[in-house]
Amino acid sequence: MAGAGELLAGLAVPALLVAPDGGISMANLAAETLLNTSQPALAERGWEAAFAGDATVPALIDRARREDSSCAAYDVELALAFGRPVRVDVLINQVAEAPGWLAVAFQSRSVATMVDRQAQQQGAARSAEGVAQMLAHEIKNPLSGIRGAAQLLSSEGVGAEDRDELTMLIVNEVDRIAKLVDRLESFTDTRPVTLRPENIHELLGHVRRVAARGFAQGMRIRERYDPSLPLVAANRDAMIQVFMNLLKNAAEATGEGGEIGISTSFRPGLKVRPAGGGEVVSLPLEVRVTDNGPGLPEAIADHVFKPFVTSKPGGSGLGLALVAKIVADHGGVVEYERNMAMKQTIFRILLPVAS
Repeated sequence: MAGAGELLAGLAVPALLVAPDGGISMANLAAETLLNTSQPALAERGWEAAFAGDATVPALIDRARREDSSCAAYDVELALAFGRPVRVDVLINQVAEAPGWLAVAFQSRSVATMVDRQAQQQGAARSAEGVAQMLAHEIKNPLSGIRGAAQLLSSEGVGAEDRDELTMLIVNEVDRIAKLVDRLESFTDTRPVTLRPENIHELLGHVRRVAARGFAQGMRIRERYDPSLPLVAANRDAMIQVFMNLLKNAAEATGEGGEIGISTSFRPGLKVRPAGGGEVVSLPLEVRVTDNGPGLPEAIADHVFKPFVTSKPGGSGLGLALVAKIVADHGGVVEYERNMAMKQTIFRILLPVAS
């Protein structure tokens, strides 16, 4: 066992070599430091010299012998014979070239905790970056409409009626930005959304006007609405945000000269069961936003509603994730589809009727 002993002796990780009879054959310097006892004491008195009656490690060794395999225990507190208790991960492995011999290693939880903390900090940094990207992404949409409306207001030949409409559009969009900033907790806010009966066509009309005077200038926007559609249970600002995101994506996908479609329909037989289980829910109101762009790459098509998934250079990958969250908060469903025959990208939103 000289080879294994020499190998363990050179490790910075605390390690012991246990003989087939259960005696501690060797303890490296790191193990002596961790256990606050010497190798001769361990060889003479065994586990009692290290753990003062704590049977955790001997029990793990017995298990490894019975199962003739490696075993591990994580975040274990060991009572030492000399010194304060320590929290460690205990890793026990068979010595391949010597049947019956075991190598016992102790990983300090301070190291593991540091790794966990680093991962948490990296996640927090990414979340902060994501929030900043989301805020920039969501504010640019209404700013585009405000800028377009302001340019029209400053031009000659604008009638009083048009001036009033443009002014009201600017006021509404500024108010929406203010509310958007107040709702930076969109992804973490678990409070129920306040819903009220809304006319979905009035919401879509507002979004279309903002788009036509901003990010979708020069594009053809086709509307096909079912006039008999009942009211939808919705939060007005949140639902405007959903359709603004979808139209912005459609405009970016098609480019100048592209065509965007907005349509509504009633599908009385459509019912779905929530992913987490529960009663079947009726979602008869359907809103479609379509475009004649190239669609999403196949590699991300199934993950398009997950955060940070995007096909745009420099994109945040948060717009559609926010769409999915808001629609889910409304008890609805959003779907992506690519119609290859018509070369059309389709985003379909299914919503419940206002009670």
